Amino acid sequence: MTKHDFSRFLLVATAFVLAACAPQPPQPNVVEIRRGVIEQITQTQIATNQHAGVGAVVGGLIGLGVGSLIGGGTGRDVAMVAGTIGGAVVGNDVQKKHDQPIPALQIIVRTSSGVLVAVTQPLGPTLFVGQKVYVQGNGEDARVTPQ
Repeated sequence: MTKHDFSRFLLVATAFVLAACAPQPPQPNVVEIRRGVIEQITQTQIATNQHAGVGAVVGGLIGLGVGSLIGGGTGRDVAMVAGTIGGAVVGNDVQKKHDQPIPALQIIVRTSSGVLVAVTQPLGPTLFVGQKVYVQGNGEDARVTPQ
């Protein structure tokens, strides 16, 4: 084996070792499930954003239509822009006043590993302090369900 061949072999072997040590990418459809016991439940509310932006868009379109009826030339263009901006602001404010928060629970669970996990979720199955539960998922998608 020549010195050049040995260098190639060493380079390939190093690449395999480094590839084996690399962290594996997260799998997209895998849901983490942890076991635990509920330590505390607090009633709360979740703000809805189900129709976020709809009021601003509708208000902007109405403002654009009204602005297009005013004046002509450059003045008309200015009226259209001002109408669109003003309509979007008013439409957004009207929508915010009509969106109602959703009743929810903030649930604190001590997992079997001793870690405390807080999950806020809409009302669902009946849960109580001391109940054994599963914590399914992570982040905003996490949910607490009875065992």
